[in-house]
Amino acid sequence: MVDRHGGSWHRACAALAGGLVLLAAALAPPAAAREFRVADTQMADYPTVRALEHMGRLILERSRGRHSLRIFHSSQLGEEKATIEQTRIGAIDINRTNVAPLGSFIPEANVLALPFLFRSVEHLHSVLDGPIGDEILARFEAHGLVGLAFYDSGARSIYNSVRPIRSMIDLKGLRIRVQQSDMMVDMMKALGAEPVALPYGQVGVGLSTGLIQGAENNWPSYVTTDHYRAARYLTLTEHTMSPEVVVVSKRVWETLSEEDRAIFRQAARESSRAMRAQWEKLEQTSRQQAERAGVEIVTLADRSAFEAAVTGLAARFAGEADLMALIERIRQAR
Repeated sequence: MVDRHGGSWHRACAALAGGLVLLAAALAPPAAAREFRVADTQMADYPTVRALEHMGRLILERSRGRHSLRIFHSSQLGEEKATIEQTRIGAIDINRTNVAPLGSFIPEANVLALPFLFRSVEHLHSVLDGPIGDEILARFEAHGLVGLAFYDSGARSIYNSVRPIRSMIDLKGLRIRVQQSDMMVDMMKALGAEPVALPYGQVGVGLSTGLIQGAENNWPSYVTTDHYRAARYLTLTEHTMSPEVVVVSKRVWETLSEEDRAIFRQAARESSRAMRAQWEKLEQTSRQQAERAGVEIVTLADRSAFEAAVTGLAARFAGEADLMALIERIRQAR
């Protein structure tokens, strides 16, 4: 005799148990949910930091609250060189850095930092937003980093506290701070100055103590750090347009699902576009502030001597055939 009622009871229990399992799974927080530590050397209101905050909001929304970014600005986690190494080993999750310090172990980063490579901001954007930019970001993975997006960094020019720079002769003997990059050191030597490689956060103290007599950077960095008060001569050499880049530790990246990787990558790209508008506005206001403060600004009628002095850097730091081909592709880009 078949116990029909008993069979129905067992089936009902099984269905109820299955439903409870599904409900518990839906309500349980994902195991991979986490807060990501992000490093930036700039101050809280700087465009790169604001862009990272924008990226964080997009990630929080699109991951449905699972992932968030905690941004440590103002070099709280260290200067660029130190934070890059920490990001490679996974001690820092995400980093915003300039490409120049990356050149010591990523050859393609040296290409982007070459002096007088980009003709204009439009040329720079055309390269970074296209296939060449994607190819360069992809090369980072072999070195422990995953490149997500480029941020603007403007054109870098030379400023000092001693005299106006109207020609290379005026640079001779001046102690000029450069980024912690072999190529930047050699560039400044080629221009006739005495390079001093210092972390960004030490430039202000270096100027006030006389350790250095000048530096080179973009308008916002020159003004927001008050360097313009100590070094009141700026020459528009606009020698490099080396961009910033947002990178993730490869060790951290490998813990993310494909869905989350797509969220992070798209959020970084969107934050880059948002950052450009902020950057352009800050460049204009920074220059205006320097002008009002009486900074002497020199526009070079002819940069050819400066350009000729550094032509050997490409062969020295990007002499391999594939890198020289990359340089030529960048120069030919429209």
